[in-house]
Amino acid sequence: MIRKLLAALALMVLAQPVWAHQQKIVITTMSNNPRTGMLEVSHRVPMHDAEHALHDMKEADIARNQASRDAFAVYVGNHFALTADDEPVELEMLGNEVDGAYLWIYQIAPAIPEDTVLAVRSSILTDIWPSQENRVNLGEGTSVETLIFHAGDGFKQRRLP
Repeated sequence: MIRKLLAALALMVLAQPVWAHQQKIVITTMSNNPRTGMLEVSHRVPMHDAEHALHDMKEADIARNQASRDAFAVYVGNHFALTADDEPVELEMLGNEVDGAYLWIYQIAPAIPEDTVLAVRSSILTDIWPSQENRVNLGEGTSVETLIFHAGDGFKQRRLP
């Protein structure tokens, strides 16, 4: 009886969803879309992390409140920067959405020519958690370069594949 109870308890603990705990990793993908002529930037933030961070700033319910999602999207926009050949790239906020355990934030800018030297800074949530890691994937398909950012990191340069 006790073994069955312990086994059931262990299964309940192991079956807890991953999103129930802070993951402390944001993944950003950047690539040119030849159909639209735009550089598309997508930030994938774990919902739990976004709500916890926004709650530190004010009350938040990102899952059910568009104003909370918009406020967090502004925060992301202020903590992600890009230059192309040393010229600032103005990223336009396109929108955001909740998809399962993630908040997606979308930005666009005019397409950037291949082989352009990009400088990227991603300090999303690093001001809240020093152990935060942000990954920025440049390109698509088999031509992807990944930049990894931690608290205190500045701009990192790569050529757009």
